[in-house]
Amino acid sequence: MLEKLGEVLKKTTDKVANAIFLDKNLVDNIIRDLQRALIEADVNILLVKQLSDKIKKIAFDERIKGIEKKEHIIKILHDELLSILGKYKKLELNEKQNRILLLGLYGAGKTTTIAKLGNYYAKRGNKVALVGLDVHRPAAKEQLKQLAEKHKLNVFVDMEENDAIKTWKKFEPKLKGYNLILIDTAGRHNLDKELVKEIKSLGKEIEPTETILVMPADIGQAAKTQAQEFKDALNITGVIITRMDSTAKGGGALTACAETEAGIYFLATGEKVNDIEEFNPESFLSRLLGMGDLSQLIEKIKSITNEDEQEKIQKRLEEGKLSLTDVVEQVKSMNQLGGFDKIKSMIPGMSNAKIPTEALGAQEEKIKKWEHIINSMTQEEKDNPELLKKETSRMTRISKGSGVNNSNIRSLLKQYDMLNEMMKTSQSVDMSKGMNQKQLMKLARKFGGKKMKF
Repeated sequence: MLEKLGEVLKKTTDKVANAIFLDKNLVDNIIRDLQRALIEADVNILLVKQLSDKIKKIAFDERIKGIEKKEHIIKILHDELLSILGKYKKLELNEKQNRILLLGLYGAGKTTTIAKLGNYYAKRGNKVALVGLDVHRPAAKEQLKQLAEKHKLNVFVDMEENDAIKTWKKFEPKLKGYNLILIDTAGRHNLDKELVKEIKSLGKEIEPTETILVMPADIGQAAKTQAQEFKDALNITGVIITRMDSTAKGGGALTACAETEAGIYFLATGEKVNDIEEFNPESFLSRLLGMGDLSQLIEKIKSITNEDEQEKIQKRLEEGKLSLTDVVEQVKSMNQLGGFDKIKSMIPGMSNAKIPTEALGAQEEKIKKWEHIINSMTQEEKDNPELLKKETSRMTRISKGSGVNNSNIRSLLKQYDMLNEMMKTSQSVDMSKGMNQKQLMKLARKFGGKKMKF
């Protein structure tokens, strides 16, 4: 996601920080690299010029000397990039029942996004219902139904009814027990009068607490026009940008929405149900600059973990009963994040780490082998893996029974030791209050340097 821009930004700040003298050649080179990277990321050229002019002004100001000048330039770069990304806008669920209407043109990924949002909020303890009111696209209802069933979400669709308002009236009495209703609506090839009329009629009937526009990142700066049109016609309250993983135009979409002041709530960063994250400009910029974003990493972990199961594992840990089965389940959960290569930018100092593609591809195969190993164990061995270290005959028996070699068993035991150590370290933290920055950094330093097999 905007990897090249991130690399240039990191190099730029390093060049400024390490320079003995900020002469004209160095400043010109820095600005040229920045301009090229920002324009390639589809950022509006006027915004790029504005940033360049501010850096030049500070760099050639004779009243500012030495270290103070370098600090000024880095601060200007940070502040200006932050301003073109816009303000942080959090989607608040403050009502007894929050009704969120999602809009978008054909191909924006609206139905998939609803499933992602549903999963995101369900994992955080909300009672979520998905409602299918896209009565025009033939496959829309079936797609929503399949996504909901796959991820164990409550869904309400009427496969026969072709009137959106009638469908809503039919299901409304059944939705009283839900605190979050996510509503899929019809799309069009463009924002025409017919679509505006339909959405306005639905809005009058449903009385949504939020009306959110779903837009793909690959439309780039055209996002500005689309966001403004929807804002003027339908009074949208925010935006979700999809396909942020597949295009260099993401910078254009982000900055375009900031220009219209149509706040961005979420970014969809991949095809999996957990590939969605809140858009916090400060955190996003921190990752681009290679400084990590541990708060977003924790949010992602919440999205792939079941709270009840985590409480059971925590209880077993406190009782000294963490089993090998628990270890494999934890690794499988982390794998749902997309592997270590996908989350390394969130860990301070790890963004430049090179993870071999073949190593990532072999991870699922390794998990299968671990499951075979566990299936060949007695319950006593699963609950007390130390037995395998003390009695090598057990390891030999398990190796034959599971069809894997001893190195695979040792790999599983090593993962067990690492997870045990990590969870014991986190026990000293009051998780109800969360970790502070110092504690997060300590954990990142402790385990970031080890070969964690996510």
